[in-house]
Amino acid sequence: MVDSLSLKSAVATEPHAPKGRRRRTGVNRSRREALTAYVFLAPWFVGLFLITIGPIAASLYLSFTDYSLLDEAKWVGLDNYTTMFEQDPRFWTSLKVTTIYVVVSVPLQLGFALGLALLLDRGLRGLSFYRSIYYLPSLLGGSVAIAILWRKIFGADGLVNSVLGLFGIQGTSYVNNPDTALGTLILLHVWTFGAPMVIFLAGLRQIPRSYYEAAAVDGATTLRQFKTITLPLLTPIIFFNLVLEVIKSFQSFTQSFIVSNGSGGPNDSTLFYTLYLYVNGFKEYEMGYASALAWVLVLIIAGLTGVNFLASKYWVFYGDSK
Repeated sequence: MVDSLSLKSAVATEPHAPKGRRRRTGVNRSRREALTAYVFLAPWFVGLFLITIGPIAASLYLSFTDYSLLDEAKWVGLDNYTTMFEQDPRFWTSLKVTTIYVVVSVPLQLGFALGLALLLDRGLRGLSFYRSIYYLPSLLGGSVAIAILWRKIFGADGLVNSVLGLFGIQGTSYVNNPDTALGTLILLHVWTFGAPMVIFLAGLRQIPRSYYEAAAVDGATTLRQFKTITLPLLTPIIFFNLVLEVIKSFQSFTQSFIVSNGSGGPNDSTLFYTLYLYVNGFKEYEMGYASALAWVLVLIIAGLTGVNFLASKYWVFYGDSK
């Protein structure tokens, strides 16, 4: 008993570390933790500056220069942009072709994806299998192999003309016809509906079934339920898919490059904006002009994305919306 009392007394009378020392110890520990975090983040920072920020800054600088990859870059100010808007008819052609492609293909793809998602949402047996099969085109749609296959299917001796020949219809080479070449690329984009379909299906699964049961009790038809329940509650998913697909469509390149053999033909009917950018940069070695084209594309995509976000408040409804 005496020993324990004396031990407690000794502990109680032992001087504590000064507050300043404890504060310095805490600060040192925080610094060590921060240093450890920066060490682990160092590879990411290196990649950010060398792979992302560095090339972006270099591209912005080159857009104001005359640079051919072979000679030293010469500062020309706004000459590239002036030439683009005032003296380059192919720039406007590529912008027109790309705009038609986006305006037609994106709504068709989203509509087809939503329709198929509604069918799959009915509780089909083997849903995971069908979901995987339908998602597969999205993985392959931007590949070179599928673009080559698409060219064969719509060629003069392709599958489409073979089927039409069974009914006595003489077909043509749709990829070499200026009136139909862009249409084949639009069909290819619509065919890659898998990614938005899976997202639509996930959104449909989040809608409570009690809403439909209550509507059915009130006598609402299936079409009425779709207009008053499904569409309003699915607008955030539609908006999400719309923004992604618009950005993706403006960046389309492989399909046009393969189908037209890198020329954008016939008669520039498949001259996508990105293909024209590639031609200027890596065929004509006008890297300064190509950089200017790239920055105009960035501004177009950013502007359209901003417009989509501004317009979304008029038609997108969230759970807490009044």
